[in-house]
Amino acid sequence: MPAAMTPATQTEVSAHGKAVLQSLSPLHRKLRGRIPEVYRGFSELHQSAFAAGELDVKTKELIALAIGVVEGCDGCIASHAQAAAHAGATRQETAEAIGVTFLMNGGPATVYGARAFAAFREFYDQRSVDLPCG
Repeated sequence: MPAAMTPATQTEVSAHGKAVLQSLSPLHRKLRGRIPEVYRGFSELHQSAFAAGELDVKTKELIALAIGVVEGCDGCIASHAQAAAHAGATRQETAEAIGVTFLMNGGPATVYGARAFAAFREFYDQRSVDLPCG
């Protein structure tokens, strides 16, 4: 059943956005306690990969979101949907990036693509609520 449309002042909540990130957080915390060096290395790689260059951060986040869809990784989808929204991606840009995954991955991308778009809308709507008035 599709999510209900909400007024611009409300946030659409999906099972594929914040809920995924919140469920993964304690799991990552426990594992990070056992292998902190690996997490530090991954963090450095992440920071380097997403540093602005010829491609801006928004474009890189949309690429990562699309890869998350193709890989069927709900944690990746939630993380990069949030980051894409914060980097200024629009609903249309996100939908078009997800659309490319249909070509590259077929039917499974239609499942994870829909999840990704729901997660993005949740974070996008929250970003709009968090913006200062004026």
